Amino acid sequence: MYESLRQAATENERWSSDSLRNAFKRARLALIAYRAEALCAGILLAMALNLLLVTARKSVTADELVLIPAAYYNLVTNDFQPVREHPPLCKLLAGVPLLFIQPQEPAPDQMDPGITRADLEWSYEMRFWQDNRAQFEAISFWSRVPMIALTIALGLLTFIFARDLFGSRAALFAVALFAFEPTMLAHGRVVQTDVVAAFGLLLTMFALYRYWLATDWKHAATVGAAAGIAMLSKFSMIIIGPALLVIFIILLWRAPGRRLAVVKQGVVAAVTLVLVINAGYFFRHRALTDADTQWAAKSFPDSSAIVVASIRALRFVLPTDFLMGVYWQLHHSQEGHPAGLLGMYSQRGWWYYFPVAFALKATIPFLLVALSSLAWAAYRLFYKHERKFLFLLLPFAVYTVFVMLSPIDIGIRYYLPAYTFLFILGGALLDRLLQRQRSRRRQLALAAVVLILVSWIGWEAVRAFPNYTPYMNQLASARPHWWYLSDSNVEWGDEVKELGEYLQARGETRVRALLLGGYVTLGFYGVEYLDALSPAPEPQPRYLALGASFLNGSTIPGYDVDGKRVSDEQRVNTFDEFRHRTPEAVIGDSIYVYRLHE
Repeated sequence: MYESLRQAATENERWSSDSLRNAFKRARLALIAYRAEALCAGILLAMALNLLLVTARKSVTADELVLIPAAYYNLVTNDFQPVREHPPLCKLLAGVPLLFIQPQEPAPDQMDPGITRADLEWSYEMRFWQDNRAQFEAISFWSRVPMIALTIALGLLTFIFARDLFGSRAALFAVALFAFEPTMLAHGRVVQTDVVAAFGLLLTMFALYRYWLATDWKHAATVGAAAGIAMLSKFSMIIIGPALLVIFIILLWRAPGRRLAVVKQGVVAAVTLVLVINAGYFFRHRALTDADTQWAAKSFPDSSAIVVASIRALRFVLPTDFLMGVYWQLHHSQEGHPAGLLGMYSQRGWWYYFPVAFALKATIPFLLVALSSLAWAAYRLFYKHERKFLFLLLPFAVYTVFVMLSPIDIGIRYYLPAYTFLFILGGALLDRLLQRQRSRRRQLALAAVVLILVSWIGWEAVRAFPNYTPYMNQLASARPHWWYLSDSNVEWGDEVKELGEYLQARGETRVRALLLGGYVTLGFYGVEYLDALSPAPEPQPRYLALGASFLNGSTIPGYDVDGKRVSDEQRVNTFDEFRHRTPEAVIGDSIYVYRLHE
């Protein structure tokens, strides 16, 4: 009996050992079969950890001071009037973690009833942060986690689209370009519309590509759903609508025998698009208020009746706040936005602003890869007639022309929806360089070029950590960054936490300052913010802290001196004295700290 038990135990051990070996063998075979997917997962995991580390170190940006309170309010009240200039997708995502934190929520109707709608919204947002001082760090961190998840989803979509078009190795290169690019690392953790818009546009083109491969009603519905998601991400994505209409007209023209089927599929896509947009606003179709009509009269004095009539007619199909948001963006485009470029200033921008900003903000190796891949892709499309390149070059070209014609020249983040197409094209080009050559020497040389480019891009990501927002490449080394560009290109308020730590380490509890968002957040880090445009208080603080965008001058608001409004030239040169002084410290490459006295 003892021998039988021992034999059974031996057989069990042998069976366990064989099972373990078989499991390892299956895992190894699976890893070999899906090595590209495994490497993609590793790259995106490293990117996620990077974004989480930076998020823990940085404060909220100036835009997040507005968007995070609106996110929670939109989600819990289903009222999308606050901050309606941005569609709800990024806000709804950011608001989900706040449902678990349960922050204090000041009701807008408890605010001063005598102030305007815009001031009411601003008062609500500031009250939100003041009422939740104890949870400031938790709210700041967790509301940005869904944006990091969406950024990783964008990386995964980039991989899948690139793999379908060019193969696994090209897809891996595309993901590497995506994960190491400082502009993606800067904005992939921020509650804003830009990365969400990049996801929506790429998803739409991916769905359109799949529809091109199999033109049926299911794929048409997918195109409509993807386009709806894109339009819920950023109002500029409304350009997708006319583009899809043109594509369906071309399909009707080129397929005379299938016109009825194409019309039905177009209707399916349109209905799905409208349903998705309505779902994003929880199917709310409120009536226009007096405040809405007053805003329209003020913003469109020559055509307010048409604006109001169009909203009243369309609000039964599309949400009222979606329509109001579209008109808000049109009004913003009419007014323009102050911007700085290469020492120049403008309210209406420059047509070449984004090409210059891209040349300065992209890493030099990615810049070389992007430009080369565009030329190569154009050749493959027009001379080799490879139509798959159309799904990358067309949206890239349309969006590039759109932003170049726009008078809103703020940050390179506005151009992020075009980046993903460059990542895929760049990955395809790098893969092409590694394909078998007739000459082994040539093949080794091209492999060395690819290795140098990818390593350089990776090194730039390491070198810039954690200050990705103000990153510029070596082309911008002759002058301070604030001379080249302004606004969120050089400063966005997320360095305020480090500024507070720097000042407190020197025993300072007050500072004269002009910072994007700092007037709200600096107090949470134990330092009183004293507006540098106001008369100097007594006793004067020892330090002056100026954000790079204010040293640039373009973002300085208008102000009075002796009851008289300063000229634009005086305004942008308010702090010219400090442009020529050496700061005691530069916090996060974006906040310049000057000692005023001992």
